[in-house]
Amino acid sequence: MEKQKERSEQMDEIVESGGVITDGGYSIHCMSVIGQVEGHYVLPSDQKATKYEHLIPLLVSVEESKEIDGLLLILNTMGGDVEAGLALAELVAGMKKPTVSLVLGGGHSIGVPLAVCAKKSFIVPSATMTIHPVRMSGTVVGVPQTYYYFERMQDRIIRFICDNSKIEEQTFRAMLMKTDQIATDVGSLIEGKEAVESGLIDSLGSLSEALNALHEMIDAAKADK
Repeated sequence: MEKQKERSEQMDEIVESGGVITDGGYSIHCMSVIGQVEGHYVLPSDQKATKYEHLIPLLVSVEESKEIDGLLLILNTMGGDVEAGLALAELVAGMKKPTVSLVLGGGHSIGVPLAVCAKKSFIVPSATMTIHPVRMSGTVVGVPQTYYYFERMQDRIIRFICDNSKIEEQTFRAMLMKTDQIATDVGSLIEGKEAVESGLIDSLGSLSEALNALHEMIDAAKADK
């Protein structure tokens, strides 16, 4: 009965947050960011979304839990709310527990800070990442203050990405402003190998490589205690 109850609770957690705790000698919380990152506005019901207000308390509980050894963050996201995505990325970057991220499919737009926020990042060769300037929907007031707001927000994102990866700021800004890669837009579309060569992502690899790296980090953390 206890195992049945535990399995039921785990399934509820998967449905609610996309996360599950695995235990194969290591206790790892697997958290997924899929579809759009939903922020202050609720997205249509037919759109796949990750609600950031669900993930924030989960990240806090992972950090505080004595039973969980580390976090595996799996990404296949088209981006979404800038402030919500950056808030999640800052939380993961501030964790003391071992953290590893893995980009599958895509880590686009605000998914880029989420991809680099872990202590070690991986990307599969077939995955892509879209890097473009900040944009906003809705009413835009045509005054200098609006441009200044966009510029400051862009600087915050660039600073976070460069602080949490090996990419040079000049290289990243050049990717942001390319005009020959995305139709009717500015920016870059890079694949897994290019993401690693630029220093944006640490390594090429899939699930086994990401888990091996996380296991090594957990072992090192336990040895230090």
